[in-house]
Amino acid sequence: MFRLLPCFLFAIAVLAAGTLQAAEDKTHDGVVISAADGKLVMSDKDGKNEHTHEIGADAKVTLDGKAAKAADLKKGDKVKVTVGEGGKVSAVAATRAKKE
Repeated sequence: MFRLLPCFLFAIAVLAAGTLQAAEDKTHDGVVISAADGKLVMSDKDGKNEHTHEIGADAKVTLDGKAAKAADLKKGDKVKVTVGEGGKVSAVAATRAKKE
């Protein structure tokens, strides 16, 4: 039995590392192009690689640290998007540039 313990611990370590990597892959930063009808169109931080996400009905959306709705997001807002199970957005943390 004790001979199997190192193999078991190694397997757990490999699974944990894979889970951590998957969690990192599910969150990314970008810029809002549009948000309407349950869809978020965004680009990467450099304004390139435009792509669309479906926003889950129970997605947590914040704007400048306060609760918001996806419809409150505007073109140019910076966002950190978390994609949950099923590929739908589960959280959006947005910030808007302050007008001077």
